Amino acid sequence: MGITPYYRRLRDKIGTDLLLIQGVAGVIHNAAGELLIQKRVDGAFSLPGGATDPGEAPAHAVVREVYEETGLQVRPTHVLGILGGKGYRYAYANGDEVEVMVALFACEVVGGRLECRDDESADLIYFPLSNVPPLATEYPRHLLVPGCRDTHFDWDDAWLVKAP
Repeated sequence: MGITPYYRRLRDKIGTDLLLIQGVAGVIHNAAGELLIQKRVDGAFSLPGGATDPGEAPAHAVVREVYEETGLQVRPTHVLGILGGKGYRYAYANGDEVEVMVALFACEVVGGRLECRDDESADLIYFPLSNVPPLATEYPRHLLVPGCRDTHFDWDDAWLVKAP
């Protein structure tokens, strides 16, 4: 789908300056345990997902985004991670800069038919975990394993506030 009307209005006001956005991504496996990867039209590989809309819960956003990109109806089963920071900062070809805080969800397929449904997807491929290509956003690989029940967030003890 590309840029939403909400983000278009923000871009009209701030130009290409850095924009902090909320994002979601879905971890989806087939019966063989292979991971669904989206090959985007720009050649990059990614998990299905995208930005949340104003007023939209992250779980709703992952259901919507996965359907828009893959044709699959999914139910998020649990949060695998909350990820963000400088490693999630990007500059698009048009100069727009974003930094995304991503809610990563494990999802089960409950319906639909796998098909590229938008102008962002060139192909949708289930990969064995040993052959997953480098992703545009590199998530901790242990979170991509079928049945993972971990919840991940980045942490550094240096972030602790020291009492005077």
